[in-house]
Amino acid sequence: MAGTKSPVVGNEDGCLAWTGGPVTHSGTPLLFCLNGSRKLGDAVADRLGWPLSAHEEREFESGEHKARPLVEVGGRDVYLLHHLEGEASRPGQPVQSANDKLIRTLFFIGALKQAGARSVTAVTTYLPYARKDRRTKPRDPVSMRYVAALFEAMDADTLITLDIHNLAAFENAFRSCRAENLTAAEIIADAIIPTLGDEPVTVVSPDAGGQKRAEIFRVVLENKTGNPVGNALLEKHRSGGVVKGSLFSGDVQGRTVIIIDDMISSGGTIMRAVKTCRDKGAARVFAAATHGLFNKGADQLFERGGPDRTIVTDSVTIPATLISERLQIISAAPLLADAIARLSNGEPFYDLVPYN
Repeated sequence: MAGTKSPVVGNEDGCLAWTGGPVTHSGTPLLFCLNGSRKLGDAVADRLGWPLSAHEEREFESGEHKARPLVEVGGRDVYLLHHLEGEASRPGQPVQSANDKLIRTLFFIGALKQAGARSVTAVTTYLPYARKDRRTKPRDPVSMRYVAALFEAMDADTLITLDIHNLAAFENAFRSCRAENLTAAEIIADAIIPTLGDEPVTVVSPDAGGQKRAEIFRVVLENKTGNPVGNALLEKHRSGGVVKGSLFSGDVQGRTVIIIDDMISSGGTIMRAVKTCRDKGAARVFAAATHGLFNKGADQLFERGGPDRTIVTDSVTIPATLISERLQIISAAPLLADAIARLSNGEPFYDLVPYN
Protein backbone atom coordinates (compact mmCIF):
# COMPACT_ATOMS: atom_id res chain seq x y z
CA MET A 1 0.00 0.00 0.00
CA ALA A 2 1.35 3.43 -0.93
CA GLY A 3 2.59 5.49 1.95
CA THR A 4 3.06 2.47 4.22
CA LYS A 5 6.63 1.77 5.32
CA SER A 6 7.57 -1.90 5.43
CA PRO A 7 8.90 -3.14 8.78
CA VAL A 8 11.42 -5.25 6.87
CA VAL A 9 14.35 -3.19 5.60
CA GLY A 10 17.90 -3.76 4.44
CA ASN A 11 20.59 -3.13 7.04
CA GLU A 12 24.07 -1.78 6.44
CA ASP A 13 25.31 -5.23 5.45
CA GLY A 14 22.63 -5.56 2.79
CA CYS A 15 20.71 -8.17 4.81
CA LEU A 16 17.03 -7.97 5.71
CA ALA A 17 16.26 -6.80 9.26
CA TRP A 18 13.00 -6.56 11.23
CA THR A 19 12.18 -3.05 12.49
CA GLY A 20 8.52 -3.43 13.35
CA GLY A 21 8.89 -4.00 17.09
CA PRO A 22 9.27 -7.14 19.19
CA VAL A 23 7.96 -10.42 17.85
CA THR A 24 5.44 -11.76 20.35
CA HIS A 25 4.51 -15.40 20.87
CA SER A 26 1.22 -16.79 19.72
CA GLY A 27 -0.82 -19.70 20.99
CA THR A 28 -0.46 -21.76 24.12
CA PRO A 29 2.93 -22.97 25.36
CA LEU A 30 4.27 -26.27 24.06
CA LEU A 31 5.38 -29.23 26.17
CA PHE A 32 7.83 -31.82 24.86
CA CYS A 33 9.10 -34.96 26.56
CA LEU A 34 12.00 -37.00 25.24
CA ASN A 35 11.96 -40.81 25.09
CA GLY A 36 12.71 -42.41 28.44
CA SER A 37 10.69 -39.88 30.43
CA ARG A 38 7.33 -40.37 28.74
CA LYS A 39 5.50 -41.75 31.79
CA LEU A 40 6.27 -38.66 33.85
CA GLY A 41 5.71 -36.42 30.82
CA ASP A 42 2.21 -37.85 30.28
CA ALA A 43 1.36 -37.26 33.93
CA VAL A 44 2.56 -33.64 33.82
CA ALA A 45 0.72 -32.99 30.55
CA ASP A 46 -2.47 -34.47 31.96
CA ARG A 47 -2.18 -32.30 35.06
CA LEU A 48 -1.62 -29.17 32.95
CA GLY A 49 -4.35 -30.03 30.47
CA TRP A 50 -1.83 -29.62 27.63
CA PRO A 51 -1.07 -32.23 24.98
CA LEU A 52 2.47 -33.47 24.64
CA SER A 53 3.82 -31.99 21.43
CA ALA A 54 5.01 -34.40 18.75
CA HIS A 55 8.70 -34.91 18.11
CA GLU A 56 10.95 -37.35 16.32
CA GLU A 57 13.98 -39.20 17.66
CA ARG A 58 16.19 -41.21 15.32
CA GLU A 59 19.14 -43.48 16.05
CA PHE A 60 21.98 -44.01 13.60
CA GLU A 61 24.31 -46.97 13.22
CA SER A 62 27.31 -44.92 14.27
CA GLY A 63 25.76 -44.34 17.71
CA GLU A 64 24.74 -40.80 16.82
CA HIS A 65 21.18 -39.59 17.03
CA LYS A 66 18.82 -36.83 15.94
CA ALA A 67 15.79 -35.30 17.62
CA ARG A 68 13.52 -32.58 16.24
CA PRO A 69 10.10 -31.09 16.98
CA LEU A 70 7.35 -32.07 14.53
CA VAL A 71 5.24 -29.00 15.24
CA GLU A 72 5.93 -25.32 14.62
CA VAL A 73 7.70 -23.77 17.61
CA GLY A 74 8.49 -20.32 16.20
CA GLY A 75 7.55 -17.56 18.63
CA ARG A 76 6.29 -20.05 21.22
CA ASP A 77 7.28 -20.65 24.84
CA VAL A 78 8.49 -24.25 25.01
CA TYR A 79 8.94 -26.59 27.96
CA LEU A 80 11.10 -29.71 27.65
CA LEU A 81 10.90 -32.45 30.30
CA HIS A 82 13.53 -35.16 30.66
CA HIS A 83 15.10 -36.86 33.68
CA LEU A 84 18.78 -37.46 33.08
CA GLU A 85 19.77 -40.43 35.19
CA GLY A 86 21.74 -43.25 33.58
CA GLU A 87 19.88 -46.48 32.93
CA ALA A 88 22.64 -48.59 31.37
CA SER A 89 22.64 -51.21 34.13
CA ARG A 90 18.87 -51.70 34.26
CA PRO A 91 17.67 -54.87 32.55
CA GLY A 92 14.84 -54.53 30.05
CA GLN A 93 15.30 -50.80 29.58
CA PRO A 94 17.01 -48.78 26.81
CA VAL A 95 20.74 -48.48 27.33
CA GLN A 96 21.13 -44.75 27.89
CA SER A 97 23.80 -43.32 30.11
CA ALA A 98 23.50 -39.96 31.84
CA ASN A 99 25.78 -38.62 29.13
CA ASP A 100 23.43 -39.90 26.38
CA LYS A 101 20.44 -38.23 27.97
CA LEU A 102 22.28 -35.00 28.66
CA ILE A 103 23.52 -34.57 25.09
CA ARG A 104 20.09 -35.42 23.64
CA THR A 105 18.52 -32.78 25.86
CA LEU A 106 21.10 -30.17 24.89
CA PHE A 107 20.75 -30.89 21.15
CA PHE A 108 16.96 -30.72 21.36
CA ILE A 109 17.15 -27.36 23.13
CA GLY A 110 19.44 -26.18 20.34
CA ALA A 111 17.01 -27.40 17.70
CA LEU A 112 14.12 -25.60 19.41
CA LYS A 113 16.01 -22.32 19.62
CA GLN A 114 17.23 -22.60 16.03
CA ALA A 115 13.62 -23.18 14.93
CA GLY A 116 12.64 -19.86 16.51
CA ALA A 117 11.23 -20.79 19.91
CA ARG A 118 10.74 -17.63 21.94
CA SER A 119 11.91 -19.31 25.12
CA VAL A 120 12.93 -22.81 26.20
CA THR A 121 12.58 -24.09 29.75
CA ALA A 122 14.30 -27.40 30.50
CA VAL A 123 12.63 -29.38 33.29
CA THR A 124 15.32 -31.86 34.30
CA THR A 125 13.96 -33.50 37.42
CA TYR A 126 17.29 -35.26 37.96
CA LEU A 127 20.41 -33.39 36.80
CA PRO A 128 23.59 -35.45 36.32
CA TYR A 129 26.95 -34.39 37.73
CA ALA A 130 25.26 -32.32 40.43
CA ARG A 131 27.26 -34.21 43.07
CA LYS A 132 30.56 -33.10 41.51
CA ASP A 133 30.16 -29.51 42.65
CA ARG A 134 33.63 -28.91 44.10
CA ARG A 135 37.23 -30.09 43.93
CA THR A 136 38.07 -32.81 46.43
CA LYS A 137 41.39 -33.85 44.87
CA PRO A 138 44.15 -31.91 43.09
CA ARG A 139 43.17 -31.00 39.50
CA ASP A 140 39.61 -32.28 40.03
CA PRO A 141 36.90 -31.13 37.62
CA VAL A 142 33.91 -29.13 38.85
CA SER A 143 31.46 -30.89 36.57
CA MET A 144 28.35 -29.10 37.85
CA ARG A 145 29.75 -25.84 36.51
CA TYR A 146 30.51 -27.40 33.13
CA VAL A 147 26.97 -28.78 32.82
CA ALA A 148 25.62 -25.30 33.52
CA ALA A 149 27.88 -23.89 30.79
CA LEU A 150 26.50 -26.43 28.32
CA PHE A 151 22.88 -25.43 28.97
CA GLU A 152 23.82 -21.78 28.61
CA ALA A 153 25.71 -22.51 25.39
CA MET A 154 22.48 -23.97 23.98
CA ASP A 155 20.74 -20.72 25.02
CA ALA A 156 18.33 -22.35 27.46
CA ASP A 157 16.29 -19.64 29.17
CA THR A 158 15.33 -21.51 32.35
CA LEU A 159 16.36 -24.75 34.01
CA ILE A 160 14.13 -26.36 36.63
CA THR A 161 15.41 -29.17 38.82
CA LEU A 162 14.02 -31.11 41.74
CA ASP A 163 15.97 -31.27 45.02
CA ILE A 164 19.43 -30.67 43.60
CA HIS A 165 22.31 -32.11 45.62
CA ASN A 166 23.95 -28.79 46.49
CA LEU A 167 21.65 -25.80 46.07
CA ALA A 168 24.33 -23.12 46.51
CA ALA A 169 26.62 -24.71 43.92
CA PHE A 170 23.70 -25.10 41.51
CA GLU A 171 22.62 -21.48 41.78
CA ASN A 172 26.18 -20.19 41.50
CA ALA A 173 26.95 -22.31 38.43
CA PHE A 174 24.52 -20.46 36.17
CA ARG A 175 24.94 -16.92 34.88
CA SER A 176 22.67 -16.24 31.87
CA CYS A 177 20.15 -19.03 32.44
CA ARG A 178 17.55 -18.77 35.19
CA ALA A 179 18.04 -21.75 37.52
CA GLU A 180 15.25 -22.87 39.85
CA ASN A 181 15.23 -25.80 42.26
CA LEU A 182 11.94 -27.21 43.54
CA THR A 183 11.58 -29.22 46.72
CA ALA A 184 9.57 -32.41 47.10
CA ALA A 185 9.30 -31.88 50.86
CA GLU A 186 5.56 -31.12 50.72
CA ILE A 187 4.56 -34.15 48.66
CA ILE A 188 6.79 -36.50 50.65
CA ALA A 189 5.31 -35.18 53.90
CA ASP A 190 1.78 -35.70 52.54
CA ALA A 191 2.66 -39.31 51.74
CA ILE A 192 4.17 -40.04 55.17
CA ILE A 193 1.66 -38.32 57.46
CA PRO A 194 -1.10 -40.98 57.10
CA THR A 195 1.35 -43.62 58.38
CA LEU A 196 2.35 -41.69 61.50
CA GLY A 197 0.84 -42.78 64.75
CA ASP A 198 0.77 -41.05 68.13
CA GLU A 199 4.45 -41.62 68.83
CA PRO A 200 6.84 -38.66 68.56
CA VAL A 201 8.71 -38.13 65.29
CA THR A 202 12.33 -37.25 64.54
CA VAL A 203 13.74 -36.27 61.15
CA VAL A 204 17.31 -37.50 60.63
CA SER A 205 19.91 -36.21 58.21
CA PRO A 206 22.34 -39.03 57.32
CA ASP A 207 25.18 -36.53 56.88
CA ALA A 208 26.05 -32.92 57.61
CA GLY A 209 25.66 -31.89 53.97
CA GLY A 210 21.96 -32.73 54.07
CA GLN A 211 21.21 -30.95 57.34
CA LYS A 212 19.50 -27.97 55.68
CA ARG A 213 17.40 -30.29 53.49
CA ALA A 214 16.33 -32.25 56.57
CA GLU A 215 15.46 -29.03 58.41
CA ILE A 216 13.24 -27.88 55.52
CA PHE A 217 11.42 -31.20 55.64
CA ARG A 218 11.15 -31.10 59.43
CA VAL A 219 9.53 -27.65 59.33
CA VAL A 220 7.10 -28.75 56.59
CA LEU A 221 6.13 -31.85 58.57
CA GLU A 222 5.72 -29.87 61.78
CA ASN A 223 3.51 -27.28 60.08
CA LYS A 224 1.33 -29.92 58.44
CA THR A 225 0.81 -32.07 61.54
CA GLY A 226 0.73 -29.30 64.14
CA ASN A 227 2.98 -31.42 66.35
CA PRO A 228 6.60 -30.83 67.34
CA VAL A 229 9.12 -32.79 65.26
CA GLY A 230 12.63 -33.43 66.48
CA ASN A 231 15.83 -33.48 64.47
CA ALA A 232 18.98 -35.57 64.52
CA LEU A 233 22.25 -35.74 62.61
CA LEU A 234 24.60 -38.59 61.80
CA GLU A 235 28.28 -37.92 61.17
CA LYS A 236 29.59 -39.05 57.80
CA HIS A 237 32.74 -38.38 55.84
CA ARG A 238 34.16 -40.23 52.87
CA SER A 239 37.83 -40.83 52.07
CA GLY A 240 39.12 -43.12 49.33
CA GLY A 241 35.62 -44.49 48.83
CA VAL A 242 35.33 -45.52 52.49
CA VAL A 243 32.57 -43.96 54.61
CA LYS A 244 33.52 -43.18 58.20
CA GLY A 245 32.06 -41.39 61.21
CA SER A 246 30.19 -42.61 64.28
CA LEU A 247 28.95 -39.49 66.06
CA PHE A 248 25.19 -39.10 66.40
CA SER A 249 23.31 -36.06 67.68
CA GLY A 250 19.60 -36.17 68.55
CA ASP A 251 16.95 -38.23 70.30
CA VAL A 252 15.31 -41.19 68.53
CA GLN A 253 14.51 -43.44 71.52
CA GLY A 254 10.96 -44.80 71.11
CA ARG A 255 10.29 -42.43 68.22
CA THR A 256 9.30 -42.80 64.56
CA VAL A 257 12.35 -41.79 62.55
CA ILE A 258 12.31 -40.37 59.03
CA ILE A 259 15.71 -40.40 57.32
CA ILE A 260 15.61 -37.79 54.56
CA ASP A 261 18.04 -37.40 51.67
CA ASP A 262 18.06 -36.03 48.13
CA MET A 263 18.77 -39.38 46.50
CA ILE A 264 19.28 -43.07 47.15
CA SER A 265 22.05 -44.58 45.05
CA SER A 266 23.54 -47.81 46.40
CA GLY A 267 21.60 -47.44 49.65
CA GLY A 268 24.73 -47.59 51.80
CA THR A 269 24.21 -44.19 53.43
CA ILE A 270 20.58 -44.98 54.25
CA MET A 271 21.37 -48.45 55.63
CA ARG A 272 24.07 -46.98 57.85
CA ALA A 273 21.58 -44.45 59.22
CA VAL A 274 18.88 -47.12 59.69
CA LYS A 275 21.21 -49.30 61.76
CA THR A 276 22.34 -46.36 63.89
CA CYS A 277 18.76 -45.24 64.61
CA ARG A 278 17.64 -48.75 65.54
CA ASP A 279 20.67 -49.16 67.80
CA LYS A 280 19.62 -45.91 69.48
CA GLY A 281 16.13 -47.28 70.17
CA ALA A 282 13.99 -45.99 67.28
CA ALA A 283 10.53 -47.57 67.19
CA ARG A 284 10.08 -47.32 63.42
CA VAL A 285 12.42 -46.14 60.68
CA PHE A 286 11.31 -44.70 57.35
CA ALA A 287 13.64 -43.59 54.56
CA ALA A 288 12.59 -40.87 52.13
CA ALA A 289 14.37 -39.36 49.14
CA THR A 290 13.37 -37.48 46.03
CA HIS A 291 15.43 -39.51 43.57
CA GLY A 292 15.37 -43.30 43.77
CA LEU A 293 18.37 -44.19 41.59
CA PHE A 294 18.66 -47.63 43.22
CA ASN A 295 21.99 -48.59 41.71
CA LYS A 296 23.93 -51.76 42.44
CA GLY A 297 23.59 -52.75 46.10
CA ALA A 298 20.28 -50.98 46.70
CA ASP A 299 18.45 -54.32 47.06
CA GLN A 300 19.60 -54.32 50.70
CA LEU A 301 17.02 -51.63 51.46
CA PHE A 302 14.21 -54.11 50.91
CA GLU A 303 15.72 -57.00 52.81
CA ARG A 304 15.81 -57.78 56.51
CA GLY A 305 17.41 -54.88 58.36
CA GLY A 306 16.27 -52.27 55.84
CA PRO A 307 13.90 -49.39 56.64
CA ASP A 308 10.28 -50.23 57.42
CA ARG A 309 9.30 -48.26 54.33
CA THR A 310 11.17 -46.36 51.62
CA ILE A 311 9.46 -43.40 49.94
CA VAL A 312 10.70 -41.86 46.67
CA THR A 313 9.20 -39.81 43.85
CA ASP A 314 8.95 -40.73 40.18
CA SER A 315 11.58 -38.13 39.27
CA VAL A 316 13.57 -40.98 37.69
CA THR A 317 12.60 -44.37 36.29
CA ILE A 318 12.27 -46.96 39.07
CA PRO A 319 13.35 -50.51 38.14
CA ALA A 320 10.31 -52.78 38.08
CA THR A 321 12.26 -55.46 39.95
CA LEU A 322 12.28 -53.28 43.08
CA ILE A 323 8.55 -52.63 43.28
CA SER A 324 7.29 -54.04 46.57
CA GLU A 325 5.12 -53.25 49.58
CA ARG A 326 8.16 -51.68 51.28
CA LEU A 327 8.65 -49.16 48.45
CA GLN A 328 6.21 -46.27 48.02
CA ILE A 329 6.49 -44.19 44.83
CA ILE A 330 4.74 -40.82 44.80
CA SER A 331 4.14 -38.61 41.80
CA ALA A 332 6.07 -35.39 41.30
CA ALA A 333 3.78 -34.48 38.38
CA PRO A 334 1.49 -32.11 40.35
CA LEU A 335 4.50 -30.17 41.65
CA LEU A 336 6.14 -29.95 38.22
CA ALA A 337 2.88 -28.98 36.51
CA ASP A 338 2.28 -26.27 39.10
CA ALA A 339 5.73 -24.80 38.47
CA ILE A 340 5.30 -24.89 34.68
CA ALA A 341 1.85 -23.29 34.88
CA ARG A 342 3.12 -20.49 37.11
CA LEU A 343 6.05 -19.77 34.81
CA SER A 344 3.76 -19.82 31.79
CA ASN A 345 1.36 -17.36 33.42
CA GLY A 346 4.14 -15.11 34.72
CA GLU A 347 3.24 -15.93 38.32
CA PRO A 348 5.77 -16.30 41.16
CA PHE A 349 6.42 -19.73 42.59
CA TYR A 350 8.58 -18.82 45.54
CA ASP A 351 6.53 -21.11 47.78
CA LEU A 352 7.66 -24.06 45.64
CA VAL A 353 11.31 -23.20 46.23
CA PRO A 354 13.05 -23.97 49.57
CA TYR A 355 14.04 -20.78 51.39
CA ASN A 356 15.12 -21.85 54.85
